[in-house]
Amino acid sequence: MFRISKEFHFSASHRLDHLAPDHQCARLHGHNYVVVVELAAPDLNADGFLRDYHELAPLKAYIDESFDHRHLNDVLDGPTTAENLARHFFLWCRSRWPEVSAVKVSETPKTWAEFRP
Repeated sequence: MFRISKEFHFSASHRLDHLAPDHQCARLHGHNYVVVVELAAPDLNADGFLRDYHELAPLKAYIDESFDHRHLNDVLDGPTTAENLARHFFLWCRSRWPEVSAVKVSETPKTWAEFRP
């Protein structure tokens, strides 16, 4: 199985309104997010690629237009956790590229959430 991945970045604010008012994540705050999309396939195409990285440019455009420097509570339904962001980006990517096997989202350099069906 061949696997490739590509990393994307954006900055955004959010709050987790469903948490207790004294929880730090219930307050308005922001992150410099990292999104990593992973693709997997047993074979390569005629050019020797699983998929040309350039073909993932629509994800960068989607992130830049809909997520970068936005308030995530205005963009997504439900809790704006890293876990839900990973699932959201996975579903968006999988609808375009069937080889997508996982998406990871980081809010801080030490934390990651992954959605992999």
